[in-house]
Amino acid sequence: MAVPKLYFLSLTLAVMAVLVSGEDKNPVYSPCRDTKIEKNDGFTFGIAFASRSSFFFNSSQLSPCDRRLSLSSGNSQVAVFRPKVDEISLLTINTSSFSPVSYGGYMVAFAGSKYAARSPPAFVANSTYIITSFTLVLEFKQGRLNNLYWKRDGCASCNGKSSFVCLSSQDCAIKASNCKNQGGSVDCSLGIQLAFSGTDKHYTVLNSWYEVSNLRQYSLYGLYSNLRDSLTSQYNKFF
Repeated sequence: MAVPKLYFLSLTLAVMAVLVSGEDKNPVYSPCRDTKIEKNDGFTFGIAFASRSSFFFNSSQLSPCDRRLSLSSGNSQVAVFRPKVDEISLLTINTSSFSPVSYGGYMVAFAGSKYAARSPPAFVANSTYIITSFTLVLEFKQGRLNNLYWKRDGCASCNGKSSFVCLSSQDCAIKASNCKNQGGSVDCSLGIQLAFSGTDKHYTVLNSWYEVSNLRQYSLYGLYSNLRDSLTSQYNKFF
C-alpha cells in the first residue's frame, strides 16, 4: 500500500513563534515534518480546528497533515507555534475575530509525518459554552515526538464557582453569551499551558511537566497561574 502524501494545511489561523535563543539547533519549521530535538531547541507544532468527525478516516484518527482528511478543502483552521523545548509556556489564540464554533468546535494538536503524533480531539466550544484554559503535554522519546495529550484537572480550578460550568466532570467552561465576540464583556481567548516530558536526543530528561505539577505547592505557582488563568479567572469579577 502506498504511503499517503503529507502536506501542511493551507488554511492558517495564526502563526506564533515563541522566541528561542541561539541555542536552537532544530532546522525544521513545518509541523508536518519529522525532527529530533534537544533541550532548548525550538519545536514547531500545529493545532487544527474542525469538527470532531473531520479528524477521522474510516473510524481511525489521523494526523491533520494526512491528505485523507481533506481538511484544507473543508471547514478548518490551523494555528502554528514554536515554543522552546522544556520551557513552560502559555500559548494564546485570540478569539476576537475567530470563533471556534464556526470551525467545528474541536481542536487537535499535531506534529510529524512518518512519525505523526496527534492529540485526541478536545472540545473547545459550541453555541452554549466555551472552554478557554487547556494544558497540553508534549511527550518525547529520544528526541522524537511520541505523543501529545491534553491534561485535565477535573474542574478543580472552577470548583465552587457559580460563574463556571463543569463539563463532563473534567473541563471548566464559560457561557458563550458572555464572550466579547458575542456581545458580552469577557475575553474568551484560548490559553494553552504547554509542558514537555520524556527525553531529548541526548537522553536528557525533559522536566517541565514535572515542574508544572510541583509548582502548585509553592506561592510562585500563584504568580504563573494568574497568567495561565487570566483568560478565565477575570470572568469572576463580573459576578
